[in-house]
Amino acid sequence: MANALPIPSDSYKLGFIGAGKLAESIARGVVKSGLLPPSRIRTAHTGPARRTAFESFGVTVYEHNKQVVEDSDVIIFSVKPQIVKEVASQVKPILTEKQLLVSVAAGVKLKDLQEWAGNSRFIRVMPNTPAAVGEAASVISLGSGATKEDGDLISLLFGAIGKVWKADEKLFDAVTGLSGSGPAYIYLAIEALADGGVAAGLPRDLALGLASQTVLGAASMATNAGKHPGQLKDDVTSPGGTTIAGVHELEKAGFRGTLMNAVVAATKRSRELSPN
Repeated sequence: MANALPIPSDSYKLGFIGAGKLAESIARGVVKSGLLPPSRIRTAHTGPARRTAFESFGVTVYEHNKQVVEDSDVIIFSVKPQIVKEVASQVKPILTEKQLLVSVAAGVKLKDLQEWAGNSRFIRVMPNTPAAVGEAASVISLGSGATKEDGDLISLLFGAIGKVWKADEKLFDAVTGLSGSGPAYIYLAIEALADGGVAAGLPRDLALGLASQTVLGAASMATNAGKHPGQLKDDVTSPGGTTIAGVHELEKAGFRGTLMNAVVAATKRSRELSPN
């Protein structure tokens, strides 16, 4: 695989094995960004609702996964982790070394993916649910037969639905604990902030809107301001002011330690669920 033919970036066809919500989010993001026209994207499904979802923005929808494989250069396995082995084994006879394979199935390791597909030109990607709104945090790891150019192509592809980092696969359980499970922690925080606003006298709709926008704005500042989050926090906390009074309550309740423990617990659970 060291001499794998490069994927032609200006003409390759992208196929999805699995036509669920994540596959749809990726496909829509790729089309919206202008990275690929819908005519170069294909998937397969027999259900009318999923077929309509993809056909509505110009994606070719086949009846069978075999047709997707035969008509694609880059193939993304976007199916539930418990059926990846079955699906990969079914298409294994028609896969070629010219094709680049990608998996977004949580917890399924590259060594297993490569064995089941009989192809080491594999890349594993761990996106998260904000892919649905184009704000995913995705981490990729290259299989033994994937080239640097393959990694660059997939980084560009997933960059259409958010931000992308590369990391060793051994870090993926921690990635799951932080960015994979992390949106749920933030939803809890938003809900709690809104409840606090209601307790302080705000109407529910206003409280929820302010809480959501505050988290969005703070995340944007942390990403774009070029300052450490601790410095950004200090910038808001005036001596003897309202913010430091609130921060004091969070510290007394172990806010930071609780979030750290949540990431560590989710990481541990990811390791427990991942096959050895």
